[in-house]
Amino acid sequence: MKKLKKFIEKYESISKEDWELISSSFRRKELPLNYNLLEEGKVCKNLYFLESGLLRFFIVKEGIEVNKFFTVDSFFFTSQASFNSKTPSTEYIQTIEKSIVWETSYEENQELLKLPSWSSFGRKITQEVQLDTEKILEEIQTETAESRYVKLLENKPDLLQRISLKHLASYFGIAPQSLSRIRKKIGNN
Repeated sequence: MKKLKKFIEKYESISKEDWELISSSFRRKELPLNYNLLEEGKVCKNLYFLESGLLRFFIVKEGIEVNKFFTVDSFFFTSQASFNSKTPSTEYIQTIEKSIVWETSYEENQELLKLPSWSSFGRKITQEVQLDTEKILEEIQTETAESRYVKLLENKPDLLQRISLKHLASYFGIAPQSLSRIRKKIGNN
């Protein structure tokens, strides 16, 4: 719970009273490897904070899993469209490491949004997620898989050790063999 509070306070000051309401609205869950928090066709009913572990968001297209992005610990996540509109999800959210999450329901979140501090925090984190999503989309449209891999290598090298070759290749939109060639090429420079 300390990580959750620390994360929120990076964005917004929280009074003791607000923190009591916020903290009482979250429940801790320990999740095993390859656990589906959400599946396609199900409604996402919770907002989560990832305390530890690693997640992947993916869709299934023509029977093939396509990774959209990864969420690393200490960060909030949900399936935005499904959670906010209460409609079936088009994506999966799955642990790719044993993970600890804190969850709050849609209804609890609606109550928390009555707090100015939580409402402000929610706006700020939503804007950050939107900017990150736009950045990912722009990279997909304008950069090669190799340049995206190099960026990840420069900015988050530890993440490359935590994600399987298969999942990374899917994220870059290439075959695992192509990613192996990229890794070999870059390793020889």
